[in-house]
Amino acid sequence: MKRSDEGVVRNPEPSLLRSLMTEHLDPGYAASARAREHGKRKSTPTSASLWLIVGALLTGFVLCTAYLQAVEQVPGTNHVRSDLLSKVEDVEADIDALTGERDALAGDVDAARSEALAGDGSGLLEQLHGVEVTAGAEAVHGPGLVVTLTDPVAPPDLSDSSQRSVGGRAVVLDRDLQSVVNAMWASGAEAIAINDVRVGPGVTVRQAGGAMLVDNQPVFSPYAVSAIGPQSDMQTKFVVSDAYLRLTSVQQLYGIDFSVAESDDLSLPAATIREIRVAREGGS
Repeated sequence: MKRSDEGVVRNPEPSLLRSLMTEHLDPGYAASARAREHGKRKSTPTSASLWLIVGALLTGFVLCTAYLQAVEQVPGTNHVRSDLLSKVEDVEADIDALTGERDALAGDVDAARSEALAGDGSGLLEQLHGVEVTAGAEAVHGPGLVVTLTDPVAPPDLSDSSQRSVGGRAVVLDRDLQSVVNAMWASGAEAIAINDVRVGPGVTVRQAGGAMLVDNQPVFSPYAVSAIGPQSDMQTKFVVSDAYLRLTSVQQLYGIDFSVAESDDLSLPAATIREIRVAREGGS
């Protein structure tokens, strides 16, 4: 029996492939051409202009609404800001008053102690005085050096943003001040203060956010590191220290203002003395 293959289509050609080979234009072009032949247009200049005007009106309405809301919020924001500033000023006034009262009471305690130990022949009063001077518990004055570090007026263009702050924030870092303080101690300084904050035992110099804190008190640029001690000897040792070389490099790279000056009479305040709760007698 012979099988007939008539009417059987072998390897049919797909319609998509046929359309790609024969139709070189997208069907949309043909439809648009037919519409133009019949005088039809999808949109007229009048309708396009109308939609443009409607869009502009909607945009203007949204912008006006946002502006009115912002204007309504401004008085409330200014009021809150004024209240916060007033509270900050009140707290600062209270702190100043308490600080003055503390200093007055400390003076009374010192006077009473001196009167009580005036007739003591063991030299205890002199020993206490020496310990207080070493701990920075007394205000001192004398000749010394002043190292001043000032942030640049304009923020520098820095590539190593992980090392130095940018965008108007401080360029002088806490480790810069720490290196200066350590170099001053190594150069023979007897007392040191940063912007009238005495550096004593347990005092830290660190950054918190964008603020520079010395003994948890904020200080601002320019940072003046004042050190009392032998001027010539201190200056000779400081200019060959690692801190001086570090600050010279920072000055050249980031544009900070860095200077070292002598002063014949520096006045440094007393350091804050922490309350001693536990003490142990040291071995001989």
